[in-house]
Amino acid sequence: MDTILTVNGGSSSLKCGLYALQGGELRCLIHLKVENLLGEPTLFKVRDEQNQVLDAHELDCRNVPQNERHQFALQEVLQWVDAHLPESHLIATGHRVVHGGDQYSAPLLLDDATLTQLETLIPLAPLHQPYNLKLVQACRKLAPELPVVACFDTMFHAQQPRLERLYALPRRLVDKGVHRYGFHGLSYEYIQRQLTLAGAGNLKTVACHLGAGASMCAIRNGRSVASSMGFTAVEGLPMGSRTGNLDPGVLLYLMREENMDVDALEKLLYKESGWLGISGISSDMKTLHQANDPKAEEAIDMFCYRVALEMGRLTAALEGVEQVVFSGGVGENDADVRARVLKRCGWLGIKLDEAANQQNSGIISTADSAVTVRVMPTNEELMIATHVDELLH
Repeated sequence: MDTILTVNGGSSSLKCGLYALQGGELRCLIHLKVENLLGEPTLFKVRDEQNQVLDAHELDCRNVPQNERHQFALQEVLQWVDAHLPESHLIATGHRVVHGGDQYSAPLLLDDATLTQLETLIPLAPLHQPYNLKLVQACRKLAPELPVVACFDTMFHAQQPRLERLYALPRRLVDKGVHRYGFHGLSYEYIQRQLTLAGAGNLKTVACHLGAGASMCAIRNGRSVASSMGFTAVEGLPMGSRTGNLDPGVLLYLMREENMDVDALEKLLYKESGWLGISGISSDMKTLHQANDPKAEEAIDMFCYRVALEMGRLTAALEGVEQVVFSGGVGENDADVRARVLKRCGWLGIKLDEAANQQNSGIISTADSAVTVRVMPTNEELMIATHVDELLH
């Protein structure tokens, strides 16, 4: 049985999916996840396609240097597959790579030269790109005979209009790549394909990928025309621990008055702000809902307010909106957040079906709503596997 392994790594986690090629279609056999990779305890979990737990245990990483733990985790994944699915014949690995820069706007079969090129993009995504590439290198070392395919989070946005991509900076900086890119592209591409299958692929759509990492995207005729994230994945909405939009003058103030250097600013922007910073409690939305604390409530309200504001900007980019899609961990499961956002968007003619919203139904707008509102689970791993299959065949 030919299979494809998808690899989606963060700074302290690894998510993998094993997909089988059966009857011309991809079927997910198992999901594998390693959590808290740089701390203790490191957890290894395996679930089947019905989300039933097949295995859950701790990995002993105490004697593994931190810079080798991603390779260690990937090796554990491959060994688990070999031991429990001996009929699996791995034909390729597909990797989520956050940044493709201006050079790469399509899935890419990696070799030494392209890997070196991708390493030059690390300054554009310093908290994501290094770990993505570390896992690519681990795969090439552990299974050198397998093709390795990179799928970029930026590629769905690569054809955005120039006016959307420009910052008001000197052209010499723009020409060096300092412009808006957009992220979460694999999620938006998957959503667009599902909308097309549902016969709604040509509608003017605002897609909301809401989670601890959150963004929004305006899609017209199946193509991204604007997005909330820009040069980095910290721009746009306030997120679990990321600031979102911030007056650049704040950074100048912090450098001058608080003596913060680049590392301190990076930690503040990515790790200490967002819902966590405002609430002082957590970067997890479910925890904030349960906190019964006014600071947690303010963090939730601020997030929903900013989502509604961005809805207006993206609607302007589309020159009207016909469809809104909620996805991501919060977007798919948090009826309260959706209701708060849509209440502020009533001016668009959106009418919420409250019962359908509470049930996380596929369509949560009323029949007479001017805008159709959908809840649609996203699947970045399946999108990666699809790209690998299409590239190899």
